[in-house]
Amino acid sequence: MEGSKSVSNLKEVSRLFLRLGLTAFGGPVVHIAMMREEVVNKLKWMSEQHFLDLIGATNLIPGPNSTEMAIHIGYERAGWKGLILAGLCFIGPAVIITGFLAWLYKSYGSLPQIQPYIYGIKPAIIAVILGAIYPLAKKSLKSVELGVIGVLALVFTLLGYNELYIMFGGGVAVIIITAMRKTRISKSIIPLLVMPSTSIGLTNITNTRLFFSFLKIGCILYGSGYVLFAFLDSEFVAKGFLHRQQLIDAIAVGQFTPGPLFSSVTFVGYQMNGIHGAILATVGIFLPSFLFVAFLNPLILKLRESDIFSSFLDAVNIASVAIIAAVCYNIGRESITDWGSMLIAIISLAVVFIYNKLNSAWIILGGAVAGYLLIYIV
Repeated sequence: MEGSKSVSNLKEVSRLFLRLGLTAFGGPVVHIAMMREEVVNKLKWMSEQHFLDLIGATNLIPGPNSTEMAIHIGYERAGWKGLILAGLCFIGPAVIITGFLAWLYKSYGSLPQIQPYIYGIKPAIIAVILGAIYPLAKKSLKSVELGVIGVLALVFTLLGYNELYIMFGGGVAVIIITAMRKTRISKSIIPLLVMPSTSIGLTNITNTRLFFSFLKIGCILYGSGYVLFAFLDSEFVAKGFLHRQQLIDAIAVGQFTPGPLFSSVTFVGYQMNGIHGAILATVGIFLPSFLFVAFLNPLILKLRESDIFSSFLDAVNIASVAIIAAVCYNIGRESITDWGSMLIAIISLAVVFIYNKLNSAWIILGGAVAGYLLIYIV
């Protein structure tokens, strides 16, 4: 009976994350919003609080946040096999699509004209983000102190401070406040430390060096996919292994394909060393996420049981929400530049809050179509 339940759970995990891998457009914040809708609201696999704790945990380790959330959820639902299966199902579609586009690009030298669709997608993404963080913000705002930390986290993020310092800083501040309120601390504090073919570039790079370069990036990279592109620029463009235009086109591919933005490395690896480069780059960038989550997930419930670390997780959660809000602001400042993008944003926001059960993928698809129509028809 237990075996059949395990198989059933694995099937549920694979179906969910394969579907999300094919439909989750818009970046990690949107991906996480879609996961929350599925596993908290629809499937009831976990509580809102535990989902928030997992978000906080993913923000404390390097790597792509939405992929790590998928891996966490897979582990929660179906153990070690679920951990691996969830990650592979979520990453797989994006890697395959990106690999195909990389082959077309290398064969024909350019990408299809996708800018009109991106014009409409970005305002729609903002609406989806706001719809996602509203319930998370209500759940994570548990006290005046957490509210102050959230405001400070938002301000420091907008000023350009590192997100990791902001989250750890908020967590440490709450630990100090909690400790000061106690006449004695009955539980010991255990610190959580996470240590962190033919090339068409200017110079050839060996497959071994390519793999370890991406493995290094996967082990140390915090932040969004846009931070990834800064790493790729210094690691490959500056050293003559890749043209900057190829990197810019990789960014466009990452924005327009479903799944994690980090799948853009498949495109980059293919441009440098063909199919072998694509495979090695993809494995190198994603492998650390599986290992970090496997190590961290069993500790989360134990941390929540401790008064001190429960306060720490609460602070990390509210800081994470503030950082997401800052991301939303920055995307809006860059993408809402005229009356057309403003109209798409307003309509998308109305749809998000009025039809809050609607799959986010439809809102993003609607934004893409609206962007195309406004550019070419209106």
